[in-house]
Order: sequence, then structure tokens, then C-alpha cells
Amino acid sequence: QVQLVESGGGWVQAGGSLRLSCAASGLTFSNYNMGWFRQAPGKEREFVTAISWSGRTTYYGDSVKGRFTISRDNAKNTVYLQMDSLKPEDTAVYYCAAGSGSLATVTSKLHYTYWGQGTQVTVSS
Repeated sequence: QVQLVESGGGWVQAGGSLRLSCAASGLTFSNYNMGWFRQAPGKEREFVTAISWSGRTTYYGDSVKGRFTISRDNAKNTVYLQMDSLKPEDTAVYYCAAGSGSLATVTSKLHYTYWGQGTQVTVSS
């Protein structure tokens, strides 16, 4: 079965950095667009960033542009999220997701078929 396993979450002070990883198995990874979403307590799950199946195209939510970088290694079936200049408002559970279809919809949760269990990121002020 398909598994997406996130790692790399933790606690960091404001201004610091973290790198999340998401290892995929049970699917042809290079066929899927990959996304990262996050959900803070009491809030909706929101789009953070996405990368096309080839890695040639990336998308970012306005709140993370210039601070976060998504990348992927299709040989390792892994997608990464480098988070720099972290802010307390970045505190959330971060989820990776895999989806296929039109890139026009990669910012929508509906684009994604498979989801990981999430990893907690806490940024203290």
C-alpha cells in the first residue's frame, strides 16, 4: 500500500531552520506531483508548497515565499521542505501529499490522493 512518511519536525527558535523529508513507497513516485500542507490548532489545513512530478515547477503559498524551498529526489522517492527564517506563525503539523492530474489544481487539497501522518513543527518566539 502507499505510504508517505514525514520526518524532520521539531522545536526551533524564531529565525531558525528545519528541513522536513517525506519518504514515499508503494507508488511510482516520479509520476506524482508532491505537496506540503500544514494545519495549526483550530485552523483549516492550508497549502504551503508543491512541486511537479518532474521537479521543474514549484508553487508556494504567499506566507512562505522566499523562506521555504521544496525539492525532490525521484531516485530516492523523497520530497524535501527546507524551512528558513521560521516564525511562530509557522507552528503547525506539516503533511506531505501525493497527487496527479493538472498542475492548475496543485494548491488544492482535492488534487491529492495520498497523505502522510504529519510531523509537528513548533517555532518559539
